[in-house]
Amino acid sequence: MIGVLALAIGLVLVVEGLVWALAPGLVERMLIALRVLPIGARRQFGALAVVLGLLLLWLADRLGTLP
Repeated sequence: MIGVLALAIGLVLVVEGLVWALAPGLVERMLIALRVLPIGARRQFGALAVVLGLLLLWLADRLGTLP
């Protein structure tokens, strides 16, 4: 379980690092765009991300790719 958690956090850090390294201007524009969104819309976006993440984890489990 700890190994899977470490893998997941590592993948997030790799993706985030690549985005910041390759397109920092895009990240800044996205942060500005998020700032003008109402709090409710940001919460809905976050909830959608959680649901999609859980769906992907469920799918990976069903396909047998998780230990």
